[in-house]
Amino acid sequence: MNVRKMRLYDTENVHSGDDRDEFEKDYARLIQSPAFRRLQGKSQVFGAGSGDYYRTRLTHSLEVSQIAREVARRLGKLYPFLALKEHPGLTIDPEVVECASLAHDLGHPPFGHKGEEVLDRLLRAEHGLKYEGNAQNFRILMFLEKRAGSDSGLDLTAAVLLAINKYPYCIDDPDRHKGVYSTEWEGIGFLRDTWGMPKGCATLEAQLMDLCDDIAYSTHDLEDGIRAGKILMDRAFFEDDRVVAHVLQEITEDPNYSAANWQGVDQESMVKRVLIDFYEQWAQIYLECDREPSRTRREMKARWVRKFASEVGIIDEPSSGWKKVTFVRDGQRDWELQRTMEILKKLAWVTLIKDFRVQRLHKRSEVMIERLWGSFKTYETGRLIVPRDWLESYEAQKTKWPWERLAADYISGMTDAYAEKVYAEFFASRSGSIYERD
Repeated sequence: MNVRKMRLYDTENVHSGDDRDEFEKDYARLIQSPAFRRLQGKSQVFGAGSGDYYRTRLTHSLEVSQIAREVARRLGKLYPFLALKEHPGLTIDPEVVECASLAHDLGHPPFGHKGEEVLDRLLRAEHGLKYEGNAQNFRILMFLEKRAGSDSGLDLTAAVLLAINKYPYCIDDPDRHKGVYSTEWEGIGFLRDTWGMPKGCATLEAQLMDLCDDIAYSTHDLEDGIRAGKILMDRAFFEDDRVVAHVLQEITEDPNYSAANWQGVDQESMVKRVLIDFYEQWAQIYLECDREPSRTRREMKARWVRKFASEVGIIDEPSSGWKKVTFVRDGQRDWELQRTMEILKKLAWVTLIKDFRVQRLHKRSEVMIERLWGSFKTYETGRLIVPRDWLESYEAQKTKWPWERLAADYISGMTDAYAEKVYAEFFASRSGSIYERD
């Protein structure tokens, strides 16, 4: 058996037997799923519907998949050991990385990271449960989505499921903040054991997807910020001590921050240098593009994506005995480029997410999710206002998880616009219609 193409449920391809490759079937299942379509209505940075230009979760996922697919092809030519396929987790198939990139954000609720934060807070405080976007991916892929012939989600191949699993842990274990819920970890753990994956190590494909996600964040969000006028393209803005201080603060307060990764580096000096270099590059490209801001934004983004993508490589990681997908220069990990990307990501964060208007939208979305949760969280009343198929799913699976988990599933699956619509039906002074289609 090809363990990379095995499926947890349709093990004999009874419901997928045709002449397509198994990864092609996964691709079709993903892009034709309602969960994937709903990404077009979920916020990336700016609220979905803010304008035709700005990215949504859907366009972001498509861009990540494009970057990841091309990097995967380059790595396949650069590293001969990949062709040997000596271990299923030390393999990189472009088709698998593409599928994982398309699916990596399915678990995000409406209103971006604020929605995720609010749902997690409410579930923890009231029921001791967790909510996390990466874990929710597997709720969707392994249960909530339905396809013909299966009541177990999309039943993707092992390679694609493990390529999405960038946090290979059970999130319900103590002190775990990211991972997979215990209900889905049973299946993911089985696949990892079948593959012989080292404990705590992600496949190369999952690592590559994760890094390309960061590349997209650190370049595309900046492009959106410049377009929105939140990042002012003048020297004074990039030399502003307040901007530098805020970027530094976000770097050091990040939960994933490691002082060892910045050892021997004057952080403030590096932040200042990266920011002014970014501005000076903009000024040069601006002249090359005949002073057209739109062309300059696109060219700036393209050059940074190319710079990051061209330095992605694979090195041995002695601490784990596994391999690491990271930025590589001259056979060594390129910490300089890693730090540069982190600075640009935090620049986007402090100028976009921290903008007071965006914070007002976050506050509004927080209120909406809290009140929606209050409406759905109790079985006796919630069962009356969820669609019939959701109630049937709960009745069929209620021995596995509580009503509160399904209520969170329902809210998290909403697009921004649908969440606002349901909120208005419950709390706004407007009359609804029973003929509106959910």
